[in-house]
Amino acid sequence: MQTDRSSARPPRSPHATAPTLLYARPGIVVTAERFTVGRNSWPLADITQLRTARGPHDRLAVRAVAVSAALIASVGLLLGFTGGLERLTAGAYLTLGAVGLLPVLLVLAGDRWRPPAHELWGRIRGAEVLLFSSDDERQFGQVTRALLRAREGARLGGWTDPPGAGPWRPAR
Repeated sequence: MQTDRSSARPPRSPHATAPTLLYARPGIVVTAERFTVGRNSWPLADITQLRTARGPHDRLAVRAVAVSAALIASVGLLLGFTGGLERLTAGAYLTLGAVGLLPVLLVLAGDRWRPPAHELWGRIRGAEVLLFSSDDERQFGQVTRALLRAREGARLGGWTDPPGAGPWRPAR
């Protein structure tokens, strides 16, 4: 323990300041100057018109809905052209109605088990770019808020401490 209030670390140079870190997880870093996702990195000054969206639905769920709807429609058409609808009982009509709900149930189940990803889009030098995409809603919200805070800080002139906001130490 050092009693002379000296530090074991070398003093920092006032000219070499590290960028303000707003969010950091493996593969995602938001600082006051840059937004980095994987191997892509963009200066905040180049990012404009941020917007969020939901990604496409799961391809397997979409295919299952399309196949089941096509099969149900073809059975209905076949029964209609052959005159089989006139000979059906009330129970058969109820069964056809229940089977007709199968595509709707598949859509609901597909969105529940594999929801569409959350996407963050922005314009960089005039081109629309997908900046970030995540299935995790919490992580997506944290990254989006960090990026908005970084842009706000850059717009207001940077992340400097107010005058006299040096480290406070109690008198002992």
